[in-house]
Formats: sequence, structure tokens, C-alpha cells
Amino acid sequence: MSATAVHSLWTTAGGVTSAAAGDKFTAPTIEYAQLAPVLIVVGAAVLGILVEAFVPRRARYTTQVFLTVVAIAASFAAVVGLAADGYAAKSAHIAAMGAIAVDGPALFLQGTILLVSMVSVFTFAERRLDPASHGNRVDSFAAQAGAVPGSDGEKAAVKAGFTTTEVFPLTLFAVAGMLVFPAANDLLTLFIALEVFSLPLYLLCAIARRKRLMSQEAAVKYFLLGSFSSAFLLFGIALLYGYAGTVSYAGIANVVDGTVQEIDPALAATMGNDALLLIGGAMILMGLLFKVGAVPFHMWTPDVYQGAPTPVTGFMAAATKVAAFGALLRLLYVVLPGLTWDLRPVMWGVAIVTMLGGAIVAITQTDIKRLLAYSSIAHAGFILAGVIAASPDGVSSVLFYLGVYSFVTVGAFAVVTLVRDAGGEATHLSKWAGLGRRSPLTAAVFAVFLLSFAGIPLTSGFSGKFAVFKAAADGGAGGLVVVGVISSAIAAFFYIRVIVLMFFSEPKADGPTVAVPSPLTMTTIAVGVAVTLVLGLAPQYFLDLASQAGVFVR
Repeated sequence: MSATAVHSLWTTAGGVTSAAAGDKFTAPTIEYAQLAPVLIVVGAAVLGILVEAFVPRRARYTTQVFLTVVAIAASFAAVVGLAADGYAAKSAHIAAMGAIAVDGPALFLQGTILLVSMVSVFTFAERRLDPASHGNRVDSFAAQAGAVPGSDGEKAAVKAGFTTTEVFPLTLFAVAGMLVFPAANDLLTLFIALEVFSLPLYLLCAIARRKRLMSQEAAVKYFLLGSFSSAFLLFGIALLYGYAGTVSYAGIANVVDGTVQEIDPALAATMGNDALLLIGGAMILMGLLFKVGAVPFHMWTPDVYQGAPTPVTGFMAAATKVAAFGALLRLLYVVLPGLTWDLRPVMWGVAIVTMLGGAIVAITQTDIKRLLAYSSIAHAGFILAGVIAASPDGVSSVLFYLGVYSFVTVGAFAVVTLVRDAGGEATHLSKWAGLGRRSPLTAAVFAVFLLSFAGIPLTSGFSGKFAVFKAAADGGAGGLVVVGVISSAIAAFFYIRVIVLMFFSEPKADGPTVAVPSPLTMTTIAVGVAVTLVLGLAPQYFLDLASQAGVFVR
């Protein structure tokens, strides 16, 4: 892969200049219209906090759901408006004094995150699945998050009909961080965005209404391991700053390329030191690979997916992956294109062990949420194959795959919330035996999602896998494609095993029931099925859209 081919993936933005050392301090110029998608979501999150303070308790749920849905819809409209104004192509721009890129990949990923967040919020708002408690409808979240599990305080909160409506502003803060993460154009903005979306997720994982101790354990594991990954990322940023004398993506890329114009005297001793570049780049990669759940940074995934409230698991599994892969793409294609060959063996190794590790370990799982967790690890490996392609097709195939995968994931976890017994969600695989006879529609919908995960033709999963494998093969990574196909075959075994269990096993007399959801969860599942089938039968328009959005601004 030649350097010129890699560099064709970004364009140079005009109008971004750094002030000379002797200039006076000038007030920052902020392009509010170009930052509208993020600002709308942040504004609504702050409003949500005020709602918690001032709106009567009985009206908070309705107010928060309405505010959250309207904010996400308005933010998505702003993304579409920016794309229509040409910011996805010829007008691609660096906004906010060089901190945020407004370009095709950023807008495509932001649009995907917002749509996935919208259908996820519907599952957050679901209140018909659990039986009413003391005459009050309940959702998936603890009645009072601050109460000790099983304490008198928690029992009193349940009896009084309290609900944790703070989940909605927390979700909006997480979405705001995810919108900035793939659009960040300097390393400090990247780190701040990472923390802004990670901290609300740590809290959301801890507040399940049932199995609260498992939920809190999941949150602590996620928090501790997430803190380690953040520390690696921050140390990597420090080393890259020492190497390049700047945290801006373009500035670092110029030093890597050897085209830097001026050297900061204070950093002259370390600038251009390849050891700092390689170690710093590797540490930042580790931080991002943790977020996408790639082996060997995947240990948090199964425990957190199993312990977190299922609506949060679906949101986190889909939206976090989109944001993290977006940031990874920008880092590899804009900041470190000169390191493509140095990083290639490492990325190959990570992709291979991620694909095989996720697929093989998933076979041994007996819990449906853990099975989907290992499935998501295998999918991270498939997406990495597209990232490694280092070509325009590689970028567009990854964007397409992320869009496809996220909707299928949210839909699958929404189905998991419906299958219930006396203890809440029935996630043990043995409980799903005979589900196809007990509730044919639910089992059929889940089977569609599993077939899409497996990459069976006529589903969106096949279109996505075909796109990334084709890009990887064209980019000289044919070996990865072979491993990917083998991993897909292994993965297909356990997906089809679940389908066989649902349709060809006798239902148990004391088996779980399928709860009838409100139109909110029905909408989430319907959108997932529609995306799965439409992008499986007629993917070309969306592949073209991803292709047009595949050029980074620098």
C-alpha cells in the first residue's frame, strides 16, 4: 500500500492556522451551526438535570422521555442538514479552533449513533414487561439507585413507586460524548469525549432493578478496567505530544511524514524520536481497542453485558462500538498513515485472535447475554479486517458494517428483554428451549437477528461481512479473510444451535413466558428487523452513501 494511496483518504481544510508565538491572544471562533448536533444533545442533557430538580416526581418520566426523543431527533436533523450543505464532501471543515472535524465519516457515524440511541431510548422507557408493583408500572432500572440492595430504603422506594428517571439525562451525556469521539481532531478532545461517554455508562450499568448485586459488580469491573484503558490512552497522548510537540492530528501527521515546518525549541530534544511515536501510538491503540472489545482487551465485555440492565447492554454494545471504531479509523488514517506498515503486523494479530477467540469461546456459553457478548467480540475482529485494509473501500465498508451491526444488536437485546420468568429476564439458554412453539413470532424475529449475526445471505450481516472482507482482500489482507470466513463458520454453529433449541426442542412446563411489550419496544424490534432485511436485500444505496462519506478532513 503506497503512502499516496493512504493519504488520498483525507483532504486539507483551509482556514485553520496556528497563531505565531508573538501574536496577541485572540478570542476563539466557534462555528455553532457546525457543532449543532453535539450542542443540542448537551443542552437537552442539562435540561434533563433541571427536570429532575424542579418537575414533580409523577411527571418526570413523561417529561424526560419526551425531552430525550425530541433532542435526539433534532440532533439527527442537524446532522442531515450539515450533510446536505456539503460538509460530508467538498465543504469538509475543521471546526472549534481545530478541535472537531466536520466531514463525511464524522457525520455518517454521528447519524448512526443518533438513530441507534433513539431506538435504545425506547427500550429504556419500556414499562409493560414487569408486573406492576404496588399499583405502579416499573421499568428495568432500580427504584432508587442510591439505596442498598434489599434494604428497607429500597423497599420503601419500590412501595412509593419511585423510578430512576435520571437514566435519560445520563444517556444524553453518553450520546454527546459518542458524537464527539469519532469527530475529535486533537488528542485532548478525544480523551475528554472518551470520559464524557464512559462515566455515564459506568453508572447506567449499576442500576438494574433485578439482580442488583450482579449489576453493581458489572459496573465496578467496567469502571476499573475502563480506568486502566483511559490511563493507557492518556500516557500515549503524553508520549505523542513529546514526539510531535502538538496534540493536533494534522500536526502529529506532519511530524510523522517529515513535512513539519517549525520545531518548538523546548521540545527539540524529543521531537522526531521514533520510540516515543511507536510506544505512544501503541498505547492510544490499546485504549481504543479496549472500547471496541478486541482481544486481549475484551475481558470486561461478557461480565458487563450480563450484569448491566439489558436495555443499557443493547445501547452500549451498539453505540460504543460505532464511536470507538470511528475514532480508531481517524487515528490510523489521519494521524498515523505513515505508520501503516509498522502497525500492520500488530493489527493483524489482534484481528485474528479477536475473530477466533470470540467465535470459539461463544460456543461454551450458557447465558444468552454472554453469548451475544462473545459474538460482539468476534464482530469487532471482522470490522478490524476492514480497518486494516487501509483503502477508501476499507473505510466505507467499516462505516457500512457499523451501521448494519448496531441496529441488529439493539434489536436482539430488545428481544432478550421480552423472555421472562418469575425472577425477571430468563437469560439461561435452557430456558429458551421450545420458545418457537410458545411464541413463534418472538422466536422468528430473534432467529432473523441471529442469522444476520451469522452472515447468512439476504440479511444485512452478509452484506456487511462481504464488504469488509472484499476490502481486506483488495488491500492485501487475504489471510485475514480466510481466518474471518473460518470464524464466521464457527460462529454460525452457535447461532444456529440457539435457533434449533427454540424451534426443535420441547417447551418446559415451567418455562418462561414472553411479555407483551408496549409500542416502544415493538418499534425498536421492528426497526431492527427492517434494517436487517432492507440492507440484506438492497444494500447498494447505503454502500454508496458510506463510500461518499469515506474521506477524512485534515
